[in-house]
Amino acid sequence: MKLIAHRGLTNGPNPDIENSKMQITIALHKGFDVEVDVWYINDVWYLGHDMPLYQTDISFLSKPGLWIHAKNIDALYQLSKTELNYFWHQEDHFTLTSHGYIWTYPNNRLTDHSICVMPNWHDGELRNAKDANCYGICSDYVALIK
Repeated sequence: MKLIAHRGLTNGPNPDIENSKMQITIALHKGFDVEVDVWYINDVWYLGHDMPLYQTDISFLSKPGLWIHAKNIDALYQLSKTELNYFWHQEDHFTLTSHGYIWTYPNNRLTDHSICVMPNWHDGELRNAKDANCYGICSDYVALIK
């Protein structure tokens, strides 16, 4: 089962380090995949959830193991020209990634091709996450699931 560090986080929420290149790299080195939030503004790539915070480039976004969440239409459009693993969603129950996985919002039905997003948002789900019928789990707590 794939364990995906939400915004690079592995041991719980931490807005001070989420989506930073350093945190993403640490999570990748620990063997996790990583969900990252990206923006594309005036021909420049940025990492950041609510706003573009950290400038980056396409070579960083091309690292194996990244699940790229496009945060604006320009990022989505630019990513559509690549073979990278990307998606866009807001609070949709399901969205399909460019690699054909079903990014599944919390508390929705899973399949063996689903990514179970943030199971820790619901009582009891984190400790049972490894038993979920899904391809992977995206959480701030992947180190605890592992």
